Amino acid sequence: MAFSLLPKSTPCILFLFLLSCVCFTSTDAYDPLDPNGNITIKWDVISWTPDGYVAVVTMNNFQQYRHIPAPGWSLGWTWAKKEVIWTMMGGQTTEQGDCSKFKGNVPHCCMKTPTIVDLLPGTPYNQQIANCCKGGVLSSWVQDPTTAVASFQVSVGRAGTTNRTVKLPKNFTLKAPGPGYTCGPAKIVRPTQFIQPDKRRVTQALMTWNVTCTYSQFLAQKTPSCCVSLSSFYNDTIVPCPTCACGCQSNSSQSGGCVHPDTPHLAQVVSGSGKNNFSPLVQCTSHMCPIRIHWHVKLNYKEYWRVKVTINNFNYRMNYSEWNLVVQHPNLDNLTQLFSFNYKSLTPYGSINDTAMLWGIKFYNDFLNQAGPNGNVQSELLFRKDAATFTFDKGWAFPRRIYFNGDNCVMPPPDAYPWLPNAGLRQEVSLFALVMASLVALLFYAYT
Repeated sequence: MAFSLLPKSTPCILFLFLLSCVCFTSTDAYDPLDPNGNITIKWDVISWTPDGYVAVVTMNNFQQYRHIPAPGWSLGWTWAKKEVIWTMMGGQTTEQGDCSKFKGNVPHCCMKTPTIVDLLPGTPYNQQIANCCKGGVLSSWVQDPTTAVASFQVSVGRAGTTNRTVKLPKNFTLKAPGPGYTCGPAKIVRPTQFIQPDKRRVTQALMTWNVTCTYSQFLAQKTPSCCVSLSSFYNDTIVPCPTCACGCQSNSSQSGGCVHPDTPHLAQVVSGSGKNNFSPLVQCTSHMCPIRIHWHVKLNYKEYWRVKVTINNFNYRMNYSEWNLVVQHPNLDNLTQLFSFNYKSLTPYGSINDTAMLWGIKFYNDFLNQAGPNGNVQSELLFRKDAATFTFDKGWAFPRRIYFNGDNCVMPPPDAYPWLPNAGLRQEVSLFALVMASLVALLFYAYT
């Protein structure tokens, strides 16, 4: 009987195995704290030409907290036929390719697989269009939606001159500036409508298609890029980042190079250590992470409690501009005051308000310097206690998850968290002390 059932069950087992493989692949780019985040690339054909069309290509970064830093994005695709790019505005290709077949007017690019980059700030006005020329830098949607958009205009030849003869490009790739993004196929959608400046007339594109790109930290890097350390006022234990969280000093293939801060002529060592200036060159530590976030439970008041958050840059090759931090903690619904950081509540699970995004204040601390004495930023968070859930017991005061610039950071194991002394905690600070501490903090940040 058992042998007779085996052939019938085998197809079911095979089906479940294949289904699990498909599910695993599709969830690589799924972010539980930003489930709908993506970069959408929209092509709007705005006019026909004798041998093709003119299109405006717009990139919208709909990711709440993941931005594209310098040196910026690069977008590529494969032409469906023998298309060429005659001219561009607001962007340029990295290579022209072989255009020797053309006499007289030579195309901007004849590559079968062109790669487009943004123009730099200060580009002459006659080469610009709206939302271009930012060096490829895109803000996250929460930090600044007005700068989370990039555009360029392209005139395509040998492409067909009607909706039926135009073939959509294929195999889209997006680097920002390295790997991590996977782009789906182009899909024809309803033509975009444009409201004219006088707001009395609406026009629409002749043809529109969209491409959606999603991010996967697993594809972006083999090892994590940040880690978290913990401490508290009620325990002398400082919990460091897990050993080898981002690599090990003894494993050069995994961790890359590292530099001791007391190395003689440190600046010369850093500037002369490798041609690829975008690969991390970190300070030698037990964790080997470019970024460390330290969460310190600082004070306990009668009705409030205070946390100090410090971000340290251990990367000698990177200044992190427009950095951001995402924190998940059950008491974030009762965050009362924040010093020197911006704050935005995120609700990835609907009504549950346990996730917040923090980032620096423009022109003050939104720029995180390279490794060294100035390679850190910090702030303090004041929480109101929730009588139903608040406790310092069993590591409750520490975050559940922390992201830096959209990448999930390595947390210490829960059994290593600073625990309350056996006698419990009865240290409380008066309301007067709370007010005085807040005034001192405000005066400090006002004059620094």
